[in-house]
Amino acid sequence: MILEDERSSLKASSCHTEEAIFFSKEKLMPIKIPNQLPASQTLAEENIFVMDETRALHQDIRPLRIVILNLMPTKITTETQLLRLLGNTPLQIEVELLRIRNHASKNTPEEHLLAFYKTLDQIQADFYDALIITGAPVEHLPFEEVDYWDELTAILDWGRTHAYASFFICWGAQAALNHYYGIPKYPLAAKQFGVFKHHVTEKNVMLLRGFDDVFYAPHSRHTEIRRADIEKVPNLQVLAESDEAGIYIAASRDGRQVFVTGHSEYDPLTLQKEYERDRAAGLPIQIPVNYYPNDDPAQPPLDRWRSHAHLLFANWINYYVYQNTPYDLNQVADLAQAAAGGVSGA
Repeated sequence: MILEDERSSLKASSCHTEEAIFFSKEKLMPIKIPNQLPASQTLAEENIFVMDETRALHQDIRPLRIVILNLMPTKITTETQLLRLLGNTPLQIEVELLRIRNHASKNTPEEHLLAFYKTLDQIQADFYDALIITGAPVEHLPFEEVDYWDELTAILDWGRTHAYASFFICWGAQAALNHYYGIPKYPLAAKQFGVFKHHVTEKNVMLLRGFDDVFYAPHSRHTEIRRADIEKVPNLQVLAESDEAGIYIAASRDGRQVFVTGHSEYDPLTLQKEYERDRAAGLPIQIPVNYYPNDDPAQPPLDRWRSHAHLLFANWINYYVYQNTPYDLNQVADLAQAAAGGVSGA
């Protein structure tokens, strides 16, 4: 069944792929996305305005090229969440949306996918500054039993030689850690669900620059990765974690791979929608931790993570992508080959 917010967003657009450039009143540089992508209307309502593409092309810069593999069932919602964060930087960013070719989406209209998404075979020869892979509601399955596991691992392998930096979210992070380093995931006795306190475990790391001593981030998952497994891999380090929710951010030591086990991109009401959905389905679900005032679902939830989310993505784009990616993206493959020995889990 198509979710109502996905359907209404689609109705507000057409299957027309003319590109538009958006920038904010704060004079941030634009993000380049298809003009009729449903997210564009939402961003416009948040004071993101259209800038003529000709003007952008006259700027003597190369936009950052970021490809997003969207594995979430409500793809339009996730697009908007990520584009909101990517647009909050002083850099011009060109976004490409990627999907799994051999997997039918139940919650996003096929016409939306055909209009705005590409598959790996269509971008196989292209190079990007960065790759983002989202989470997916398939944690209950062993990795190899996910129906698109082979295609996903092909994209992960492609990403190592065709994207300078990578950012993996929730199950996407677990999948990448497993494929690249053999790190397992473990089932939890109950769903890790809510907004949890975290602390920085590595000082003077640019990804965490400006973070408070204690910061909040949402989690919504049934499985976890463990510090002991990460510590066995010399190429990895834990950057932030929670006493309650465990590992939050891990990264390769060269900074080209970032693994985030939570959902900093979530909107204020995303956890509420998941809570109401699970309750309606009769699933065992607790009230999200640190979300409603006095744990009362009748009250509006508190957004405790917005500033952290923007800072996390801004730091990643600036320090880990923009300041390190080659101007000539064709050099990405050469850099990957040179660093191949440091990427393995051995």
